Amino acid sequence: MLARRRREYFWMMGGCLVLFVSAWGFVRLWSVPAAVAMCVVAMVIPPVAAMVANRRGPDDRWWDDPSGDQKSDEWWDELDGKKKY
Repeated sequence: MLARRRREYFWMMGGCLVLFVSAWGFVRLWSVPAAVAMCVVAMVIPPVAAMVANRRGPDDRWWDDPSGDQKSDEWWDELDGKKKY
C-alpha cells in the first residue's frame, strides 16, 4: 500500500513539474493564456498529491489503533493521557 501511494505521489508531482516547466519553457511562446492555465492546473496538483499519499488504506494501522501488544498499548495510552486510573 505504501509503495503504491508513494508511486502515485511521485507521478503526480512529476506531472506537476512537467506542466510548470513546459508552460513557461515553450508553451508561452504560442499562448500565454494556455501557459497560465497549465500553471493553475499545476498549482492544484500538490495538495491532491498530498491527500493521495496520506490517505489511509484498508490494511494500514492508524496512529491511535491498538497494536495488539498490551504493554505497548498501555505505555502509549499513558503518554496520551488515556490511562484509566
